[in-house]
Amino acid sequence: MSEGSKGSSLAFGQVVIGPPGSGKTTYCHGMQEFMGRIGRKVTVVNLDPANEAMPYQCAVDISELITLPDVMENLKLGPNGGLIYCMEYLEANFDWLQEKLAAFRGHYYLFDCPGQVELYTHHDALKNVFTQLAKWNFRLAAVHLVDSHYCTDPGKFISVLCTSLSTMLHVELPHVNVLSKMDLIEQYGKLAFNLDYYTEVLDLSYLVDHLASDPFFRNYRRLNEKLVEVIEDYSLVSFVPLNVQDKESMRQVMQAVDKANGYSFGDQEQRSLEALMSAAVGADFHFTSTLAVQEKYVQSQDKALEEEVMDL
Repeated sequence: MSEGSKGSSLAFGQVVIGPPGSGKTTYCHGMQEFMGRIGRKVTVVNLDPANEAMPYQCAVDISELITLPDVMENLKLGPNGGLIYCMEYLEANFDWLQEKLAAFRGHYYLFDCPGQVELYTHHDALKNVFTQLAKWNFRLAAVHLVDSHYCTDPGKFISVLCTSLSTMLHVELPHVNVLSKMDLIEQYGKLAFNLDYYTEVLDLSYLVDHLASDPFFRNYRRLNEKLVEVIEDYSLVSFVPLNVQDKESMRQVMQAVDKANGYSFGDQEQRSLEALMSAAVGADFHFTSTLAVQEKYVQSQDKALEEEVMDL
């Protein structure tokens, strides 16, 4: 993979990014297993120097180069400053990364990235790493994970939209935004609108109106209106819902990413995918689709409403 070599073969992959706790490592583990079942050779690269407990098979680990605890102890930095230093150190040691990745030519790559938002919104170190990978003929798509529980709070959802837009503009990669942990959305509370409203980011004026019913947010209506205008003017942000335990949901995300990074699979992988999707439920995956989650969510709301009426 010589730098700038046009003759070297293309490599495809995903850079998995997002805030802490959004499910990046779980996603990498689930996607590694899912792709393995359809015959795709997958290499997971851990670029998070604070990631110690990795459930997936890690082929390349940044901890061999640098670790966050060492940086914090030796340089007396906090966790945020330490992570930025680690990414800058990785940027200064591209030769190490190139050597490690060269051992897995012909594989599909999953890059498990740190969970510090600043690295994707305005700091350049990780962006420069992605740019360097592109020079090595990597065709990457950014998979930006966001916890679906933010949908239950209109104020937080507007913040998520702003962060997602900022990340898309800064990272400068083909981008797929994902609402993770859809299997847990029922535990977070009632949604003000249907799930499609959040995934397709429909008319956000309704969200502003809903916020205005809260006395606290009523004072910031004009601010929220301007934020919403920026999001809608760019018209870039939308989401794909994901339940890692649901293979139909995993397939939808995988195909969205394959379309974004230009990956095209052969007939054998297509046959394996069809066989996997038609197989009986296994121990690791369930057939519950995102639509079924939404239907179940609506049904539970209707049942609760019926019980309230009966009590009256």
